[in-house]
Amino acid sequence: MTLIRTATAADWPAVWPIFQAVVAAGDTYAYPTDLTSDEARRLWLAEAPGATVVAVDDDGAVIGTAKMGPNRPGNGDHVGTASFMVAEAARGHGAGRAMGKYVVQWHRENGYHAIQFNAVVESNAAAVALWQSLGFRIIGTVPEAFRHPTDGLVGLHVMYLRLG
Repeated sequence: MTLIRTATAADWPAVWPIFQAVVAAGDTYAYPTDLTSDEARRLWLAEAPGATVVAVDDDGAVIGTAKMGPNRPGNGDHVGTASFMVAEAARGHGAGRAMGKYVVQWHRENGYHAIQFNAVVESNAAAVALWQSLGFRIIGTVPEAFRHPTDGLVGLHVMYLRLG
């Protein structure tokens, strides 16, 4: 069973290796691969009205993390967004799904109209399938918008889930 809880500053030493490994792989995030821990922490640990959570296994180890909040400020703040990272050793065991369900519920409870994922790498088949299984639709693909380290230029899907 995966527990999802609010991340604290004390979780960063456990989140940082996950963040670092995911970003360094270069196949799912468009973050610079040379971010320092402090730079990454500022990007990932969301402040209100957003939130960051961690996924914790039965032994209390952090195995994943997600951040969520409004996709845009002002007149766009009724649509949320989120980003997810799972430790390589924990992939395929339900942590991503548990965080996805949590994030959808969090957006509902906080009065969002919908959730929009701005940049799901089209070659990330596991993520695309997971989000589709949770009701997200691909509403468009920006062709060749992501430089994948082995697949070359691939598209970025915009995925959408209406909550109302």
